[in-house]
Amino acid sequence: MSNQTSLIQPEQIEQVILRIRGQRVMLDRDLAALYGVTTGNLNKAVQRNAERFPPDFMFQLTADEAESLRFQFGSLKRGQHFKYLPQVYTQEGVAMLSSVLRSPRAVQVNIAIMRVFVRLRTTLALHKELAHKLAELERKIEGHDTSIRTLFDAIRELAAPPATPRREIGYHVKEASSPYRVKRR
Repeated sequence: MSNQTSLIQPEQIEQVILRIRGQRVMLDRDLAALYGVTTGNLNKAVQRNAERFPPDFMFQLTADEAESLRFQFGSLKRGQHFKYLPQVYTQEGVAMLSSVLRSPRAVQVNIAIMRVFVRLRTTLALHKELAHKLAELERKIEGHDTSIRTLFDAIRELAAPPATPRREIGYHVKEASSPYRVKRR
């Protein structure tokens, strides 16, 4: 593994991956910092190869989206405000950058970024699978709850005293009508 790659930690990359318009993207300025170039040079290289970057690989943020990012980042340090509306790159756009930026550092950075995107996708798939299993378990438990509740209701009904006294069954001798009984005076 190259010394350049060891300078870039996966956590460092994960921190700059954002979710915009339902996609995981990276800002042009964050990519430029990772590649060790200026944002202007990165965008110029992309403009020279515009046919390689369709809208699903790269798009420009709207003013509202850029303003929302400013609030999300909090107060920005001097020089970190947006002079121009930023470009954002999807995973495919980042992969395409490797064909535009050909320095050894760019290759290593692209490999590191691709690994992080794959790991995020795998983690997301695991979370979806876990969420599905939990939902399935909840459905099963809800069915059990109903069954258990019905069982307890039946037990309570059997254990409760009857609402009306039951008529006794069988042959019963009444004491007053017994012929063998002697009356005492």
